[in-house]
Amino acid sequence: MEKTKSMICSTFALLILGSAAYAGIETVGDNVIATQRAKLADTTKGKGFGPQSPRDIGSAAGNNARTFGAAPSYKEMNLCNIHFHENAEHKGGEFSKYAGNGDGKGYGTGFVYSGKLTSAELAPYERKVGATEHGDLAPGDTIELHYVHTTAKVSPGPTLGACLSDAIKNPQLRVETQVYVVVNDETALDFVELTKHDVVNGVHQAINIPDNTGTPVQYDGSTTGPSYNETGSPLQVSWSVRPKVAKVGISSIEAWLNDNVFDEDHAHGVRNLVINPDLLSKIQQ
Repeated sequence: MEKTKSMICSTFALLILGSAAYAGIETVGDNVIATQRAKLADTTKGKGFGPQSPRDIGSAAGNNARTFGAAPSYKEMNLCNIHFHENAEHKGGEFSKYAGNGDGKGYGTGFVYSGKLTSAELAPYERKVGATEHGDLAPGDTIELHYVHTTAKVSPGPTLGACLSDAIKNPQLRVETQVYVVVNDETALDFVELTKHDVVNGVHQAINIPDNTGTPVQYDGSTTGPSYNETGSPLQVSWSVRPKVAKVGISSIEAWLNDNVFDEDHAHGVRNLVINPDLLSKIQQ
């Protein structure tokens, strides 16, 4: 069981931080990303891997024929983990602008908010938020928040290991996904409130997931993270991705990173967008 937990947790081991850091990142050429995608195709071909994530939620096409039962509604499952990525891993809706190739290891890549922000919303924030050697979050950054749910009888906690239990080694997993744009505005959504959780009808729930950001696109996929740029993820995940972006205040993100039960203190890395149709499920519209 511990080996299984270690394997799953490695999905989220690589980290990424705000665009303020990207100026110091040496961006790789298109050939590097193409090589990674070719390696992914080679290491998964004929091996029986199921559909992968992330994907373009605006395209329903996919040839991967491996199926699994969709996880129940998140309202019938236990919230087990909350974490976020910089930038959006998925493409579509209001987060369709490509941030660039980054360094080929999950830093400086992904998709960003394609709308406009005011000069006040983009005003510099005086403190470093989620800072590491790679940089920190800044107003204008895009983040993709993952509310991870499981059918296992567990409580919310750090890493995807919190989604497993000794009683159930293969629980169903569902990720409710919301993309946010970070703004320097105290009247914007409060990240602490957005991640608040409680027990509702006997299961742990994130009680403030936005319900006004469009009809979620649901599809069969996998776990994500840049550790899977060249190999397939073996985990099966039911995804629910909202297409509209919401604004969240940077000071509230700072407050959450300083105190949360998930031991999160900075953002996670971005896996290359999966575009190989043999690694994508067909979205049932």
